Amino acid sequence: MMTSKDRATMKTPGLSDDERTAVKQAAAEGRRTKAGKNTEQDVLDAIAAMAGSDREIAEGLHAVVKRVAPDLVPRTWYGFPAYAKEGKVVLFWQFAAKFSTRYGHIGFQDGAQLDDGVMWPTAFAVTAWTPQTEKAVEDLVRRATGGST
Repeated sequence: MMTSKDRATMKTPGLSDDERTAVKQAAAEGRRTKAGKNTEQDVLDAIAAMAGSDREIAEGLHAVVKRVAPDLVPRTWYGFPAYAKEGKVVLFWQFAAKFSTRYGHIGFQDGAQLDDGVMWPTAFAVTAWTPQTEKAVEDLVRRATGGST
């Protein structure tokens, strides 16, 4: 018979160590969210722990969301800074260092109102926070939350 310790040490097929860590993080965040303890401070702490352009982009995104969509609730999600409406994540910053990728991306969940015909992007790679990036992200956040552009 398999014990809980056996299950805890089992490798999940197909997931990297980083991905397994993120899944565990998400479970803990879910418990914290239900208890009302996954807050904007958690997002700010996650951003502060980032380095380089990941941090700069996360800070820019956070400022845009606070300005353009203040009704979204900041929380962490799989360790990412994320922003939710009615308990469901609308958008998040999956920073490059999280999974050692070439670039991070701003991702939008299905609650985002970015629909455009039968096909539209739901993630946008971001390599630097520039005035042009900020304007494009501001427009996307407005669209995603039902605001006008």
